[in-house]
Amino acid sequence: MRAFEYARPTSVDDAVRLVAERPDAGFIAGGTDLLNLMKDGARAHDRLIDVNALPLADVVERDGVVRIGALARMREVAEHPAVRRAAPVVSEALLNSASPQVRNMAAIGGNLLQRTRCGYFRDAGSPCNKRVPGSGCPALEGQNRAHAILGVSDQCIAVHPSDLAVSLLAVDATVLTQGPEGARRIPMGEFHVVPGATPDRENALEHGELIVGVEIPITPMAATSRYLKLRDRATFEFAVVAVAAALEMNGNVVRDVRLTFGGVATKPWRSPEAEAALRGRPLTGDTIAAAGQALVRGAVTREHNAFKADLVQRALDGHLRDLGGVQ
Repeated sequence: MRAFEYARPTSVDDAVRLVAERPDAGFIAGGTDLLNLMKDGARAHDRLIDVNALPLADVVERDGVVRIGALARMREVAEHPAVRRAAPVVSEALLNSASPQVRNMAAIGGNLLQRTRCGYFRDAGSPCNKRVPGSGCPALEGQNRAHAILGVSDQCIAVHPSDLAVSLLAVDATVLTQGPEGARRIPMGEFHVVPGATPDRENALEHGELIVGVEIPITPMAATSRYLKLRDRATFEFAVVAVAAALEMNGNVVRDVRLTFGGVATKPWRSPEAEAALRGRPLTGDTIAAAGQALVRGAVTREHNAFKADLVQRALDGHLRDLGGVQ
């Protein structure tokens, strides 16, 4: 780990300024991912700005939204009554993330910015287009069991790791930021980006822009939402496949629906095609199967991860049957 400056400002404006004025500066909150990346040589900063003294840790319900401060810890958000009532999918996603120790320390804003667990990215001795653009992607022909089948490019097939981000996408959340150019509101669906030809760019943030909070609209659909995570072991493991579903029914007919997925894509993945197969139709085994087929229609599978195309359809089927009471 290379040497770096450290500062702990008490205002958002000062924190933004201190990062914006140095191209290799960055923010740190819980540090549960950043410090490991720096130790592994996968990320380097010459200045770290500790944002933990900023007043960004509240969870508040008002004016039709639940507003979660970026410095609220994962455990606090998962257990908060307003979150559990308005968006149970978010609470479940957080409780299925990491370990109790990490959930006590990791901040909501940092969770959305965590980097992929691709072994090639984390190994400073391996080429990686995400870490060093133009160096290559060994996962394309190498060990790719944990890698993406949706949103991929010939530059990168790394899976996005955040359970929280998948759940927030399912409830139409908005990311609130403050940067050198002022405040922004970024819809969750526009916050993360697919790799394309620039796999080193993973989100819509500009340099020096700080996440200050997340807003979840209070809706009937978000209140009927659940999270399913399939993984290789029961705890402290990232998703092989994850499904977040928010469902609003009119009798047995789907009035509205959000379907988002983790473990299978290069960013938190929403499937409008799968949703369209359900919206306005009865929730039955046949319509659920049609949604699963629509989801994977554009999937690009490789030697070790082809099983995910079948597994994600099975997970969606079971999850929607449980959520909608389909036999």
